[in-house]
Amino acid sequence: MGCGTSVATETQVKRLETDEAVRSPSPALTMKAAVLIQRWYRRYMARLEMRRRYTWNIFQSIEYAGEQEQLQLSSFFTYMLDNFTQLNGNGPDLISQLLDPVVDPWLDRETCYKLISVPESYTGPRISFPLTVSDTAALLSAFKEQQILHAKYVLQLLNETKKLLKQMPNIVHLSTSYTKEITICGDLHGRLDDLLLIFYKNGLPSAETPYLFNGDFVDRGKKSVEVVTLLFAYLLLYPDHMHLNRGNHEDHIMNLRYGFTKEVMLKYKTYGHEILQLFQDVFSLLPIATVIDGKILIVHGGISDQTDLEFLSSVERYKVKSALRFPRCSLEQLDIGRSYRLAKRMRSTDSPRSGSSHSYSESQRSPRQRKRRCGLSSQDSAASTSSSSSSLSSSSSLCSPRTPSSLSPRPCPPSPRMPHNVLQVPFLDSLSSVPLPSPPQHEQEWKQIVDILWSDPKTQEGCSPNAFRGGGCYFGPDVTKRLLLQHGLQLLIRSHECKQEGYELCHDGQVITIFSASNYYEDGSNRGAYIKLGRELVPRFYQYQVSRTTRKLTLTQRVQAAEGSALRALKEKLFAHRSELMTGFQQFDQNDAGSITVSEWAQVLEAILRLDLPWRTLRPHLARLTPDGSIEYQSCFEDMGPGVPLPQVAPNLAETVFRYRTDIEIIFNIIDKDHSGLISTEEFRHTWRLFSAHLGIDIDDTAIDDLARSIDFNKDGSIDFTEFLEAFRVVHKLDFKEQLGEKVDEVKYSGGKHL
Repeated sequence: MGCGTSVATETQVKRLETDEAVRSPSPALTMKAAVLIQRWYRRYMARLEMRRRYTWNIFQSIEYAGEQEQLQLSSFFTYMLDNFTQLNGNGPDLISQLLDPVVDPWLDRETCYKLISVPESYTGPRISFPLTVSDTAALLSAFKEQQILHAKYVLQLLNETKKLLKQMPNIVHLSTSYTKEITICGDLHGRLDDLLLIFYKNGLPSAETPYLFNGDFVDRGKKSVEVVTLLFAYLLLYPDHMHLNRGNHEDHIMNLRYGFTKEVMLKYKTYGHEILQLFQDVFSLLPIATVIDGKILIVHGGISDQTDLEFLSSVERYKVKSALRFPRCSLEQLDIGRSYRLAKRMRSTDSPRSGSSHSYSESQRSPRQRKRRCGLSSQDSAASTSSSSSSLSSSSSLCSPRTPSSLSPRPCPPSPRMPHNVLQVPFLDSLSSVPLPSPPQHEQEWKQIVDILWSDPKTQEGCSPNAFRGGGCYFGPDVTKRLLLQHGLQLLIRSHECKQEGYELCHDGQVITIFSASNYYEDGSNRGAYIKLGRELVPRFYQYQVSRTTRKLTLTQRVQAAEGSALRALKEKLFAHRSELMTGFQQFDQNDAGSITVSEWAQVLEAILRLDLPWRTLRPHLARLTPDGSIEYQSCFEDMGPGVPLPQVAPNLAETVFRYRTDIEIIFNIIDKDHSGLISTEEFRHTWRLFSAHLGIDIDDTAIDDLARSIDFNKDGSIDFTEFLEAFRVVHKLDFKEQLGEKVDEVKYSGGKHL
């Protein structure tokens, strides 16, 4: 009774114990498996980190290259102002109002808003002056609901802000003895969500919660008007507890390229020009530095070995409406063309100098004995062009980041119809061989402000031109230490550079970079951060990230999304320089095999694009390998093409338009004064001739006329600029296939889940 069952049960137990003993590995095997899994994980994370870093490098290199192009465009604006009369006969009035304003910002323009009435149909926020807490609360609520403030209120707000800023010094001195702590924010760049999140986490500006925003409130983001309106409103409400420094994007010429001008004109079509003029006035009146408790210096960009805080305290900052434009009277006082020719002759006989660090002893020399190293400058022209290719048109390349090799194409001869000595600016061309007179007061003021707004720190000692960004200088730890000791300071806080964690320390902790615009390049690309300083002056960092999508994505998915966006932008760069790259590739391909070595391929890319990227690492994403390990260089351009084929346009002209598409868009938006989206073919021809003459592009009038006719689609004598931009848009042919593949994968995945 039950004995058979008991025996069977005991047998089953023994069998299970035996099977379990076989299945359970030994401790040594378990440890090996754990080590192997850990090794795989670390390798995976290392590869992911490598992808994240080169993605970051691509974004940053293209951003700085864009700033260099903006400096070149600024030079063209000067050229256009001086030469438009020769071609069009209308004078420079088309663009001088926007690019070369002559109205003194100290003059009030109160009639602008007093004559404007707000209709009853207006549903946005209504505010009154002087502002109250309820007014700023109404602005906050309205901007959250995507409402736009009426032009009358914007103009009145800017007028009141201008009156307040007139009374403020160049360098504002604050004290933490009156408040427990102060919050310091970096670049916002039109990111309203970041600003609202800061206010949510840290509190609204008030006497108990003072703020300092360190420049670059506008550009790049889509809500620049709302961001700067809120900042100015709180400045008027709490003038003793809300503080603003000027950044390099508080500049009307920068605004032309990076979106703020376009945003204002789209939101305020009727009064857009008046609003932009007032923004120019207000931006030029913003303080350029802040000192807290006499110990912490806060500037937007950085310093140079010639930064003098006492001198900066006395400059007339409102005269520098744009740091991108050299004072015009300085150009008139110098025979620039003669200086250039003299320097060219001297360079042709002298050997190139070795690039050494700029020592402190050199900075003590008189202006006659040394060149200006930390202004808005490029490296020596002797290094940037060969004697055979030196020409007056070479100065249009204002800020070449690196010395081009022999692979770089020589500039085409300039148009004989146009004078070029207006472009030969000594501080841009680094004509160090020419003994220049001591700079006048206004020029020194301009240079000091440029250094404050544009400079970046570096790990190497000394001070050198910021050739990579194209403006200001690179300052080393010795420059930082010297300035801090000289003025009894202990810390420099600056912004100006996007950092992956939102902040970064360098120069032995004496320099802090703070950046408050999260997802700056792409969703998930970086965090934003702000600093809180108490009476002990020990910075505390607070990080955040604003996005509705990044929370739903894994780390791998975020890296993939950012990587894809960066690679698309890089491929567009390759496409825009296709002719130059092909010429460089073919120099190495002596047998016309269509392939070159990886080393040669990377050398050509760096020589032409000058982006300082890890080309060998990026090779799998950009080009195919042959069976013998060479690169099929034509595969770099396979998945890209024009938006609309224009067979009647010369290939070299089409590629030139591709390359300068952004610049041309800016110029045409200026010419299109009524913002109808249409410009006449004559205006197109005149502008393009100026642009090609400025760049030294040898394109005859017939090719320009063919281009104008080809994009006059309905043959009415006007060019629809929207269609023009579409025609010269780089299309990634593989994007549709990738998107289709992703959709198929999603369908398969969702189907599998339901099964």
